[in-house]
Amino acid sequence: MAEPRLKDLPACPVETTLSLIGNKWQVLILRDLTLNGTMRFKELQRSVGKISQKVLTSNLRVMEGSGLVRREVFAEVPPRVEYSLTELGTTLKPVLDAMWAWGESYKERLRAEGQGE
Repeated sequence: MAEPRLKDLPACPVETTLSLIGNKWQVLILRDLTLNGTMRFKELQRSVGKISQKVLTSNLRVMEGSGLVRREVFAEVPPRVEYSLTELGTTLKPVLDAMWAWGESYKERLRAEGQGE
């Protein structure tokens, strides 16, 4: 899959970002590769959670095509495949950090209002 071209992207920058990481699985893949660095497929699948092999593969391919994730295949028996963030992918860390902070703030607000556990 080729990287998106500028003319194919939405005019709105928020919509552009969502077009690249707009589903739950892609955000969780980014989270885990940001926190853990390079990971093998099964490690990533366990880390992300309840994601099927098919859905993980599909999302990784889309993210690879967008230039966010790098897939490296090692010529071994059995074959070893590792995934990591590209330089472009690592630039999304502040977005993930902001989501983390907002989520923590939201949970704290619920606790303060007595809606916690």
